[in-house]
Amino acid sequence: MIAADGQSKPVVIVRVPATSANVGVGFDCLGIALDLTATFLMSPSETLEIDGCEERFRGEDNLVWQSYLKGCAELGCDPTPLKISILSPIPLSGGLGSSSTCVIAGVAAAQVLCRGAYDRDECLEMATRIEGHPDNVAPAIMGGLVSSFVEGDDTTSTRMDIAQSLRFIAIAPPYEVRTADARRVLPTEVPTSTAVWQMGRCVAVVRALETGNAALLSKANHDKLHEPYRSKLICDFEPLKQIALESGACAFMISGSGSTMLAVADGEERAAAVHKALADARPDFWLRTLKANSLGTTVDLN
Repeated sequence: MIAADGQSKPVVIVRVPATSANVGVGFDCLGIALDLTATFLMSPSETLEIDGCEERFRGEDNLVWQSYLKGCAELGCDPTPLKISILSPIPLSGGLGSSSTCVIAGVAAAQVLCRGAYDRDECLEMATRIEGHPDNVAPAIMGGLVSSFVEGDDTTSTRMDIAQSLRFIAIAPPYEVRTADARRVLPTEVPTSTAVWQMGRCVAVVRALETGNAALLSKANHDKLHEPYRSKLICDFEPLKQIALESGACAFMISGSGSTMLAVADGEERAAAVHKALADARPDFWLRTLKANSLGTTVDLN
């Protein structure tokens, strides 16, 4: 980028994949990165400039900008105004980690412009503090399938590869589920039998995703902690779940807290059949068939 004074200014390019949290039975623990990438171009500017997003997100409260400011504060450096260009195909209806991509982009820009380098582990810690949880930021940063837990200020995330045969069909309705509502409908206590149900199936789902064992995924991915309650906030969940399973999906789940939903299919042929069935049923919904993303966040400085 060439400034008005003829001097070149650094351009930080951050690419962050979409994510799906919970992964059925992995409530608040599991997340997967998907091959749908948001790109952010950020460079020092005389004043804050933001493009590539809706007008309502182009002010001081923009999440990329706010995350950049928080990152600079943690790193102990003075922030400079930025020109931020956002190129994101990720729907804003909720469930595919669009807010996490913004948080990560802001933190990564702070690292690069303050220190000259991107540090993945530090970015994860800082992004988790800003988001309040690692559910989406951890897989977005690390790629693949990630299991996370937090103790105090320390976040521990374990990354695993996802079988290349699996396809993830994301479908987003033209309405949102407010995170506050998604939290409000959850029970505050669950029976021990429900906890045992979840733990055994969570381990099985991780193994199924790693190995591509569609039969095991179909058998294990039946959640009792959040989907029975949150599905009532998504009027299309039950009919679309039935359509997806009948057309060849091995699993169907709420992505994050919704309103996006995610079907899983074994191989291109089954995925195409599931995609078509869902598209025929809801032609006005946003729909994509995606592979898992194994790379995670990448950062370049030009």
